[in-house]
Amino acid sequence: MAYSEDFRIKVMEYLDRGHTQREARSTFNISLTAVNSWRQKYKKTGEVKDDPPTPRKHKKLDPEKLKAYVQEHPDAYLKEIGKAFGCSDTAVHKALERLGITRKKRLSGIANKSRNR
Repeated sequence: MAYSEDFRIKVMEYLDRGHTQREARSTFNISLTAVNSWRQKYKKTGEVKDDPPTPRKHKKLDPEKLKAYVQEHPDAYLKEIGKAFGCSDTAVHKALERLGITRKKRLSGIANKSRNR
C-alpha cells in the first residue's frame, strides 16, 4: 500500500515528539518496517517521499533490436527469433504483443474464402 507524503510526515512528527517506532506502528496501524525505513530516509535526506521508480531494463529482448530483426526477417518463426535472442518463443510472442506487431501468416481474405467452400 502506498502512503501519502502527508501521512508519512505525521508519523515522523509523532516520532519527533518522543514516541517509539513500535508505538507509531500500533497508533497508525502500519508495519514496523515501513516506520523504520521512513525514519532512516527522513534522518538522511529530511524527506519521506518515495523514490521515483527505476527505469525498466530489458533482460533479453531489446524492443528496438526486436523490431529491426522482424523487419529483416519478416517470415521468421517465433522459435527462430527466440533462438536468435536466446529466449523462449513465449517471451518473443509477449514482446511482439507489447510492440503491437502481429505474426499472422495468412491474410484474413484467404481464410474466409477457404471457409466458404
